[in-house]
Amino acid sequence: MKPEEQKKNLDEFFYHLDRSVFIEGENKRYAGYDEALSIGYEQTISMPSLVHYMTSKLQLDKRHRVLEIGTGSGYQTAFLAEFGGKVFTVERIKELSWKAVERLMNMGYKNIQFKIGDGSEGWPEFAPYDRIMVTAAAGSIPEILVDQLANDGRMLVPIGPKGLQDLILITKDSKGRVEEKNLGDVTFVELKGEYGWKS
Repeated sequence: MKPEEQKKNLDEFFYHLDRSVFIEGENKRYAGYDEALSIGYEQTISMPSLVHYMTSKLQLDKRHRVLEIGTGSGYQTAFLAEFGGKVFTVERIKELSWKAVERLMNMGYKNIQFKIGDGSEGWPEFAPYDRIMVTAAAGSIPEILVDQLANDGRMLVPIGPKGLQDLILITKDSKGRVEEKNLGDVTFVELKGEYGWKS
């Protein structure tokens, strides 16, 4: 698919996907706002424009096996499932995972595999992945996830301290050489585990 066609399809999905489906309680009325909102358990649903941007930077197609670290509400997962191939998504909070499973199954997605566990470890069982999306901030590059990235793969991960991070695009070429590019400032909740924030 040509880049302009990919952008058109992503734009259409972005404007038609009802974000309120992924939000409960009093914050549901703010679903149309372009801002991050609490989904409980000290977690957030990302601002829609950022989800759109990050999805576009992965350059997904239906051949790709995709790993998502941090299922959360399932909002970002829907984008990955819509434009990627098989999606493997990991969430450490079981209540959030259960709700995301119900939402995404009700939407008809059959190309998602869910796991409750420590996302900082990735999902080695099904590696390597063509694309990796990390939706929580690490204190340093999670090498264990880079190792699970396939050659010619792309990975997005926020890196930095609490409050403000750099969105890092990691690419691996056909020979396994890794490059990093800073795409700008973002703010995410912490990636728990070995690569979380150090006090």
